Amino acid sequence: MTIHVTAFRWVPPFAQGYVKDLRVRWALEEAGLPYEATLIDGDIQASPGYRAQQPFGQVPAYRDDEVEMFESGAIVLHIAAKSEALSPSDAAGRARVSTWVLAALNSIEPYVDNLVLLDVFHAGEAWIEERRPQAQDMLNGRLTALSAWLGDKDYLEDRFTAGDLMMTTVLRALVESGVLARFPNLDAHRRRCEARPAFGRAMEAQLQAYRENAPA
Repeated sequence: MTIHVTAFRWVPPFAQGYVKDLRVRWALEEAGLPYEATLIDGDIQASPGYRAQQPFGQVPAYRDDEVEMFESGAIVLHIAAKSEALSPSDAAGRARVSTWVLAALNSIEPYVDNLVLLDVFHAGEAWIEERRPQAQDMLNGRLTALSAWLGDKDYLEDRFTAGDLMMTTVLRALVESGVLARFPNLDAHRRRCEARPAFGRAMEAQLQAYRENAPA
């Protein structure tokens, strides 16, 4: 089976290591499935051909011998269905994995993104002083609930799954701000997952493309 994943040829330094093809690369590395990365730029993003594959012009888009799809969460679940490294084979186990993947994307990531957008893209603007405490409080509520669930467990369930993978890619956006450090068990979970060899290989593959295509 030949797997193709789209990724950006280059992004600015602040985004490197955070573009969402990392999620798919990591899942493929955990599953032991080889893949080819197709690197795209702004012209390809806007082209009718690429929009036929990814309507919003984003990455990643995914294609194998059976399916063509987009959205990182959907792709990770597709890969997890092929590999017990990412998901138990029983129906109950698969359901829990799907639940945690969607929880990362729907119950945690929007609140993370709210804060990151304020800190990165609107820093210094006058209205941030009023809005940021509200965004921080909403995020804290979600992280507190997640921290209570995780407790002293190593993973969200009884073993590493695609749910942990997805949650880690969401939470790591909070490291630089220091927010995640306020929840030591979540930060430990993030570090535990990032220590996996498959994560290191996925990260290096993404960064290598940026190094090779950096503007002169």
